[in-house]
Amino acid sequence: MTFTVPLSGELIEHGHRLMQRVYYEDTDFSGLVYHARYLHFLERGRTDYLRCLGCEQSALLTADEEGLVFVVHRMEIDFKSPARMDNVLTIATVTEKAGGAKMVLNQEIRRGETLLVSAKVIIAVINANGRPRRLPETVAEKFLK
Repeated sequence: MTFTVPLSGELIEHGHRLMQRVYYEDTDFSGLVYHARYLHFLERGRTDYLRCLGCEQSALLTADEEGLVFVVHRMEIDFKSPARMDNVLTIATVTEKAGGAKMVLNQEIRRGETLLVSAKVIIAVINANGRPRRLPETVAEKFLK
């Protein structure tokens, strides 16, 4: 079996792109994607972005004595148009800021050229004890390439 797009998506300029199919479980009684499912798609995009950068979350937790954890601090989301079962969606994640104790990521979900959802996600950087910590420069640099 040959895949033309890697399972974890691919890095693009200043970000990441992931393809996802809409399944029956993603829809509500109307046949449209249930609004909360878009949060799942966005999370998958962010997680696979980290993975493609070589920053798996489980490894970051134990990478040093402090630990490094990313948590969503704030999200602004605009729903533009609905997706339906069997649509193939593209989740794009682009880094706006990476430094200090936060990151700002801009995300979009599209069906072809049609914008369905746009989101601005502010990520807090904390240690294993839940206290704010600075994003290490080596990690920040990966997000800003």
